[in-house]
Parts: sequence; structure tokens; C-alpha cells
Amino acid sequence: MFGFGRRPIQKLDFIVAGAQKSGTTALNYYLKRHPQIALPIKKELHFFDNDELFAGGNVSYEPLQEMFRPARVGSIAGENTPIYLYWRPALPRIRDYNPAMKFIVILRNPIERAFSQWNMQRTRRIEPFDFLDAVGAEPGRIAASAPKQVRKFSYVDRGRYAEQLERAFRLFPREQFLIVKYEAFRARQRETVEAVFRFLNLSPPRFRAVEAHDIPYARKIRDEERAAVWEILQSDIGRLETLLGWDCSDWR
Repeated sequence: MFGFGRRPIQKLDFIVAGAQKSGTTALNYYLKRHPQIALPIKKELHFFDNDELFAGGNVSYEPLQEMFRPARVGSIAGENTPIYLYWRPALPRIRDYNPAMKFIVILRNPIERAFSQWNMQRTRRIEPFDFLDAVGAEPGRIAASAPKQVRKFSYVDRGRYAEQLERAFRLFPREQFLIVKYEAFRARQRETVEAVFRFLNLSPPRFRAVEAHDIPYARKIRDEERAAVWEILQSDIGRLETLLGWDCSDWR
């Protein structure tokens, strides 16, 4: 029924939980090429951030499991939905599902990440404002959406990484997280991908590193825009440096 040596997925073992616009698609490329990793039929399942699924309290995980084809015996299963770290209810739901879940998180310069998200929304004709106007409108948009979070226009808020990780570390042991700096991933892809496989207790297979390509948006971020977002996020970046022992001076 399932093919020789294959079994249905019983439970997910790991999740790539963030951050959006931070190389999660590139990482997915490498994860798909490991013979002992089972991934779903599409990249982002958005299961644990689907508030309607969890509204009744009696959650069925069958829709999640059904997104996976039968996998080789001995494989581990994971998925890649980069909003999970940001979406406040997602991690408690994941803990209820599997308290031993492992998390891979890629963190990009939050100023560059915010600008990239804004560019994406402009390209999709969703965002009517210029970048700094959108940043200025964000607190009002968040307040209007409360108590729910904002998905499409959370340019700066998604970059409050320290706040998100502090929340995550209250729910899961820190050793269940591999936190990767996006800039290091781009500069040292092979080394980073091998570290991901080791974190998942897998031997790195032979693979070919591919050159990363940025999406060519209409324009680049301006100095005054970078400075304005830095003023908003510098406190959180300082907390992140303390939390992870990182030097994020290159993010300024």
C-alpha cells in the first residue's frame, strides 16, 4: 500500500520556524535533497498559525500528516513555515503537539528583512505606502488588528527577534533550537547546511552548494530609511546580541 520500506508520517520532528525573507526557501532546497528527510508536498503548511483549526480546542492533526507522502523507514519529518516564530499562538500549539520538536531559525538583518517584505508586498500590489510611510503606519495597523497579529504589514514587528526568541525559550529548551545568522548562511552555505544536518542527527550527504540570488526589486533601501528602522529596532538587536552572544554590528 505504501511501497516497500515506506511508512506514513506519524509526527513531525523539526520545523523551520523563521524568519520570513531570510533564506528559508534556500534551506528548503538542501533539506529536500537529504534521503532521510521527509518534507510535505508544499513548503509552507501554515498549520500551527491557522487560528480556525485551533478554535474549537479539539484539534485533529490528520490534515497535517496528510500533507506528507509515505517516507522511508528511519526518516525524520519536518516542515518550513517561517511565520511560526513570530505568530504568538503557534509555538504553544507546537509544544502541545510535540514538546521534543527541534527548531531551525534563520535571522536576517531585520532592517533588510523589513525592506524585502515591503518590496514583496509592493510587487504584489498589496501595499499602497512607500517604505517609511508603511513603517509609520504599522503601529496603527497592529492596533486595529488586535488581539490578532498582522501578517502582511508586520515589517518592523517581525524583526523583533529577541522578543520572539525569549518567548520561544520559555516554552522549549534552548538546545532544541539552531539559530543561524542569514549573512553567515549566505557566506558559508556548505558549512551552515552541514551544521543543520548535524543538528538533526543526520550525516550530511554529498551535495552541491548553489549560488544565492536576490529577487531584483524596483529599488534598494535608502540610508535615511535604514537609519529610521535602526532607531526603532536597536534596543531589540542589543537584547538579541546578549541572548545569543552574537555581534550584530553589521546590521546597522
